[in-house]
Amino acid sequence: MKKLVAGIVSLAVVAGFGITLATAQEEPAAAGAEAEHATPHYPLHKPREVNWSFAGPFGTYDKGQLQRGLKVYTEVCSACHSMSLVSFRTLEALGYSDAQVKAFAANYEVEDGPDGDGEMFTRKAVPSDYFPSPYPNHEAAAASNNGAAPPDFSLIAKARGVTRGFPQFVFDIFTQYQEGGPDYIYSLLTGYEEEPPANVEVAEGTYYNPYFANAAALAMAPPISDDQVTYDDGAPQTLDQYSRDVSAFLMWAAEPHLEDRKRTGFMVMVFLVIFTGLLYLTKKSVYASKEH
Repeated sequence: MKKLVAGIVSLAVVAGFGITLATAQEEPAAAGAEAEHATPHYPLHKPREVNWSFAGPFGTYDKGQLQRGLKVYTEVCSACHSMSLVSFRTLEALGYSDAQVKAFAANYEVEDGPDGDGEMFTRKAVPSDYFPSPYPNHEAAAASNNGAAPPDFSLIAKARGVTRGFPQFVFDIFTQYQEGGPDYIYSLLTGYEEEPPANVEVAEGTYYNPYFANAAALAMAPPISDDQVTYDDGAPQTLDQYSRDVSAFLMWAAEPHLEDRKRTGFMVMVFLVIFTGLLYLTKKSVYASKEH
């Protein structure tokens, strides 16, 4: 009986070892298959950092760049994207005169009404109007763009951006990095690639862009190319320059009071430093004659 039990135990040990060995051999293959089919982390490439004039605590907008960015938007981007929260009269901050703003607004038509008969009508825009949408409604925008309605550009530079992980975000507190939106837009516009890598599948009708934050490809075709927009100030008419200019313009559209905010913040910091010094001197004066 003892020999029979010992034999059964030996068989069990051998069988268990065989199962363990088979499982150990299968685990690497399973792990490799799982890694191969794992959901990739988007964007595939981190946005490139650009040296913006408005970066840092003392940054300011380059009005020449903003005017070029407006030109790129009106001649290229406005065919699909609206800026429904930006009024024409705010363009005076870019260095345009009141007459120039009126002339610029008159290039657009907006819907108004109702009139005395209760009917809506169209008229030429005035400075108090907002940039109109190229589509009558959201559904029409989606239908004209393969089911994906182009986003409004009013706040796109603040709404877009890629989260920077530890420890980078700690340094961002001290450098006051807040250019994630413009960096992302610039990288997206300049990041299209004709052919995706062999391990990346791209749906038909989409365009591979490793900087896109939601997938490996997006429905928007490369919107701009070299020499597409004519500059009057002699700036390079290249994709890189177009992308920089329109990204800066969209940053201004999203945060037109950035310069005022930075000036106010600087004055507040100076006040706090002076106030802290006065408090310290007051404390020293009051308690100088006190016994401790």
